[in-house]
Amino acid sequence: GGGQEINTGEGGIGEWVDALMRRFSHWQIFMSPNLHHAEYSASGALSLLGQRASVHYRDELHLAVSMRSFRAESLSEFVRLTLDLEVVAARDALNQIRTRYPIVMTRSVDRARQWLREQARGTERTGIVASSQAQRLKPLAIDVRTVIDPVQWFLNDKHDTRSSYYLEDVATEFQVQGLELDWACVVWDGDFRFAETNWSHNEFRGSRWQRILKEDRQRYLLNAYRVLLTRARQGMVIVVPSGSDDDPTRSPAFYDPTFRYLQSIGLEELSA
Repeated sequence: GGGQEINTGEGGIGEWVDALMRRFSHWQIFMSPNLHHAEYSASGALSLLGQRASVHYRDELHLAVSMRSFRAESLSEFVRLTLDLEVVAARDALNQIRTRYPIVMTRSVDRARQWLREQARGTERTGIVASSQAQRLKPLAIDVRTVIDPVQWFLNDKHDTRSSYYLEDVATEFQVQGLELDWACVVWDGDFRFAETNWSHNEFRGSRWQRILKEDRQRYLLNAYRVLLTRARQGMVIVVPSGSDDDPTRSPAFYDPTFRYLQSIGLEELSA
């Protein structure tokens, strides 16, 4: 899939295309015609590559069905449309998967924990995930700077406080990339927030949020949320905190627009 670059030096599909352009001009290239979505970040390179006569497009080379979730093969498409701000298409995609893959939201981490425990059966694994830039979740007892042991978090049982089951320690995109939970809680901080018509990319420095201006770092943050929103096999709950009028680093203005945007797509809020 596209949009998996979350750290410095990761280039994704675009780097493959650039290498073909620079080093392998004599190759015959066979590729999917479906690599122009924003998540691949390769439109410019693909345009140049398309001018070569040795490029051949084949529909059958596109892996259209994600096997990450056995309940919702279309989850990745829903997440892509949501992050690309394609509201109408995202709403349609959600309607196609909601009966077999529940996605709900709340303003309360405790309510999210309760929902996870209600959904999971037997050994189905639950866990809380958040962006590595989610620095202002500490008042909610979620500190992404606390380093977890991914082995213990993913493998230890329900009686171990270090396991994901305990719903205390939170994993970031770096610990969960390439791995899955059955049921996930995604806590959405003010680092990646909806602002009027687009996403605002931010990092917490010192005592305040600062805008991220570099395009590659903006892409890494967006992709971090793409990773977090596609970790669950069976369903997820999204927590958008309410913030606090008494704390300028957690102003409701950082959270309410994101919550309303997700509502506009059709996500339902859990009752108290």
